[in-house]
Amino acid sequence: MKKTVLLLTFLFSITSLVFAQKASPHVTAESKNVKVTYGQPSKKGRVIFGGLEKFGTVWRTGADEATEITFHKDVKFGGKSVKAGTYTLFSKLGEKEWTIILNSELKQWGAYNYDKIKDKNVAEVTVPVKTLSQPLEKLTITTDDKVLTIAWDTTSVSVPMEF
Repeated sequence: MKKTVLLLTFLFSITSLVFAQKASPHVTAESKNVKVTYGQPSKKGRVIFGGLEKFGTVWRTGADEATEITFHKDVKFGGKSVKAGTYTLFSKLGEKEWTIILNSELKQWGAYNYDKIKDKNVAEVTVPVKTLSQPLEKLTITTDDKVLTIAWDTTSVSVPMEF
């Protein structure tokens, strides 16, 4: 009986730890030709860009697993030709502009191994940063098949798309 109680306690502890590490909900933004799946972190009173996420670094563009974007048809993504398929979406953060990166290596946890896979970049698009008038509590990625927008805290960036 003691072994059973110990085993159940151990399994409960491990399960709790796993679920605690996935605190951000995972959401999907979808249009006719684009699907984006990402972990949606919250601001929680923090300074996000230039604070939590440092300028000059590559960010997973979300929480937990790196964000993945699927194009159902070939696309001009910020003017760059990209074949239909699924890619990891990273962002290199700057104060005045971001570089949005599509990478063919899927199933990445964060951007921790980005330097090891950056040779698999498919497209890099530099876009200007826009300042929002009101802070946005949750990271929000939207698409309407014409533009991909990433917005959080007081920052927003958009990448034009043509199908």
